[in-house]
Amino acid sequence: MTPLELSRTVLSAVRRAVDAGELSVAVPVRAQVAPPGPGGCGDYATNIALQLARPAGRSAAQVAEILRPHLAGADGVADVTITGPGFLNIRLGGGEPAVASLVREIERGSYGHGDALAGQVLPLRIPYDIRAEVVADTLVRIIATQGGQALVQHDGPRPPMDPAPMDPALMDPPSTGPRPADPSPADPPPTGPSHTGLPATPTPVTPTPTTPLRPVPAPEDPTPLGADAARWALLRPAGHDRPRIGDAHLLQRESNPLFRVRYAHARTRALTRNAAALGFTGTPGDVPEADDLLGALAEYPRVLRVAATHRAPDRLARHLVTTADALLALQHLVLPLGDEKPSAAHRARLALAEATGTVLAGGLSLLGISAPDYL
Repeated sequence: MTPLELSRTVLSAVRRAVDAGELSVAVPVRAQVAPPGPGGCGDYATNIALQLARPAGRSAAQVAEILRPHLAGADGVADVTITGPGFLNIRLGGGEPAVASLVREIERGSYGHGDALAGQVLPLRIPYDIRAEVVADTLVRIIATQGGQALVQHDGPRPPMDPAPMDPALMDPPSTGPRPADPSPADPPPTGPSHTGLPATPTPVTPTPTTPLRPVPAPEDPTPLGADAARWALLRPAGHDRPRIGDAHLLQRESNPLFRVRYAHARTRALTRNAAALGFTGTPGDVPEADDLLGALAEYPRVLRVAATHRAPDRLARHLVTTADALLALQHLVLPLGDEKPSAAHRARLALAEATGTVLAGGLSLLGISAPDYL
C-alpha cells in the first residue's frame, strides 16, 4: 500500500465513522500520512484525529479510539496503535512492504502530482526583477503538478533602463526544454490526457485573485554563476530572505547543498551502472535501514502541494537537500562488498536508490536545474 492509498484508506475510515453516527464532522479532502516520529511505531502514522478533534467536539484521543477499529479493519492494514495525544500508528500487512509499494508508485511516473489546484487559474503579478522572474517561471511548473494554471503578469511596462535584463539561458535551461507560452485567461481548459494517464474532461476554470510575488531582490546579478547555480541561489532561500550570490554555489564539495543534490542523483545512476556490471538489477522490496529516506520520499507529494499552494519553491529546494542527504547516508549499502554475492536486500536497496534518483531528477527539473548522470 502506497502513502497515497493509505491516505485514502484513512479518509474511508473517517467516512465510515461519520456514516455510523460516531463522529459529526465534515470528511477532510486529504489525510496526511508519514513515517512515525519519535515515540511512534509501525510503518506510517497520521494526525487525522488531532485534525478532527475540535470540529468533532472531542479530544484527539477520543477521536482516535473511534477511528481505530474502522482503520484496523481495512484491507492492507495489519494493526493500528494510538500514541501520544492521538496519533494513529499503522502497521501494514497482507501485501508487499511499504518501501516496495512506494518504489512502484514512483516508477509509475508523475509521482507527487495531485489535484489540489485543479481547475484554478492563478495570476502571479511580479516586478521586473531577475529573482521574481525566476520564482514565477518555476511556479508555473510547480503549480501545473497540482492541476493549476499560473499566469505571469508584470507590474506595468518594462523600465526603459532595466538594470538586470533577463538572461535567456537562465529562464530556459536546457534540461527543461522550451517553456510553453503562458495561456491567456480566455484560453479553454485542457482536454487532452491528464497527468494520471486517464482521459481528461473539461474542468471548470476558477479564476483566483492575483497573487503579488515580490521576493527580496538579489544583491547582485547572479547570471555569471551559470543557469543551474544562479537558479538555485535565487530559489533556495525563502522569498523574504535575501539570497546570497557567490562562488560557494559552484563548489564541488559537501558544504554546497546544490552539489549534494546533484551528486546524489549522479550516484543513483552510477549505482545502476555498477550493479549492471555485477549482473543484477533493482527489485522493490523491504529496506529496514531506510527510514529517513522513506520518510523524505513519502513527504515529497505534500511538499509539492505546499510549494504550489503557498507559492514557495524554496520548500521544494530544501526538501531535495533532505532527500539527497538521506540517500547519501544509505548509498554505501547498495552494492555488495568484496566477494559478497548480490542478495534480495541489495536488489531492494538498488530499487529504492533508483526511485530516489527519479524524484531528485523530477524535483530539479521543476526548479529548472539540470540533473547530470555523471558528476
